Amino acid sequence: MHFNINGQQVEADFDLRTSLLDLLRDHLNLHGSKKGCNQGACGACTVLVDGERILSCLALAAQYQDRDITTVEGLATDGQLHPLQQAFIEHDGFQCGYCTPGQICSAIGMAAEAKRGMPSNVTDDLTANLITLDRNELRERMSGNLCRCGAYNGIVEAISEYVETV
Repeated sequence: MHFNINGQQVEADFDLRTSLLDLLRDHLNLHGSKKGCNQGACGACTVLVDGERILSCLALAAQYQDRDITTVEGLATDGQLHPLQQAFIEHDGFQCGYCTPGQICSAIGMAAEAKRGMPSNVTDDLTANLITLDRNELRERMSGNLCRCGAYNGIVEAISEYVETV
């Protein structure tokens, strides 16, 4: 099967029951996306597919053939960290770092959703073209990504800084 992963064309031969997460980690040695709960509850496996965030542990790899898949490894450009990766460092948005790749991919997808005007459960004006990503909005939109260390304040600060620039 053919994949476009982090801007590279990749061919892989695998059992059709293989999850996208297992394809990335076990077959392609991209270990940034983490296997946390393996049930779609923690968000550690979040990657971007065509710019949309998905839980790769719940996705069959075969479904994503010929689509643009971005993992945390593919966010840096020319040796420079993605602005959100840099913001996580500057705001101490991690402790152990296990959830960080999923948090970062999820936040990038979440910011794009908000920019397109997609409301969340706490969006006040469902008809607004511009959604303000205040603390409550960010927390709601990122609620599918869990951090056992409790680095949420740094995570929200990092994401807040990032969304101001996009």
